[in-house]
Amino acid sequence: MPYSIPKSGTDLAPAARSPWLDARQRFVRNRAALVSLIILALIALVCLVGPWLSPHAYDDTDWNQMGIGPTWDQWHLFGTDELGRDLLVRTLIGGRISLTVGVLATLVSVLLGVAWGAVAGFVGGKIDAFMMRIVDILYAIPYLLIAIMMVTILGRDFYLVVLTISAFSWMDMARVVRGQTLAIKSKEYIEAARAIGVPTHRIIFSHVVPNLLGIVVIYTSITVPGVILTESVLSFLGLGVQEPMTSWGVLIHDGANVMESSPWMIWFPGAALTLTLYCANFLGDGMRDALDPKTR
Repeated sequence: MPYSIPKSGTDLAPAARSPWLDARQRFVRNRAALVSLIILALIALVCLVGPWLSPHAYDDTDWNQMGIGPTWDQWHLFGTDELGRDLLVRTLIGGRISLTVGVLATLVSVLLGVAWGAVAGFVGGKIDAFMMRIVDILYAIPYLLIAIMMVTILGRDFYLVVLTISAFSWMDMARVVRGQTLAIKSKEYIEAARAIGVPTHRIIFSHVVPNLLGIVVIYTSITVPGVILTESVLSFLGLGVQEPMTSWGVLIHDGANVMESSPWMIWFPGAALTLTLYCANFLGDGMRDALDPKTR
């Protein structure tokens, strides 16, 4: 019988696993988060494609079909509002606006919060104290009151609503990033980069920020539902997008005024908003569990 040479220790060693692969596997095992991701993707797809497939435009009025309930007649599956406009297509258009505001405002707040927190935490000293005192001052200002004032003064155009929400939604991200930066800047690779003369701005954005990606993803997923809810509150108060454009908050406001006579006008946009917020929160919890090193 021929003698077989045993494999070396390196051959027997298990293959290295990517942290991102491990996080993905942990996320997939979280059924609630996975189902929430699928539902959110379907909601976004339907809101994007649905209005193109609908026989009705969001601003078309039908004086013969005012305030009717859900019916198959002329494909008014969600009914119509008091002006005879199809509620299904308006709910889908409202979803476009609410989701777009949520994504864009979150993107702006994440970029600003990461840059602000990373610079403050890495530079330290008086600059850190000055930058974080600005954050503390903004925290002391009533967020909703200032948002209402900004929308009232600047207007209710789409991009102004995004900027208004972004102006006060970046501070949590800045604080979290600053705390993580304080822990990272004492690492050996940061000291090595300093020793060889790498500029400070390059260290921050090439070495510090990439290592904050996990915590940034977690807080981004948590920020999105809060931003969507803020936009809905502003729209409910009449400070969102202008007619004939709509959002879920506008539709809920209109439905609340006629809830006793036409309850379907608040059922469908309210259900869409509630489902989106629930799924977004479950998705955020799943991202946190998958990416938080303390849970590994």
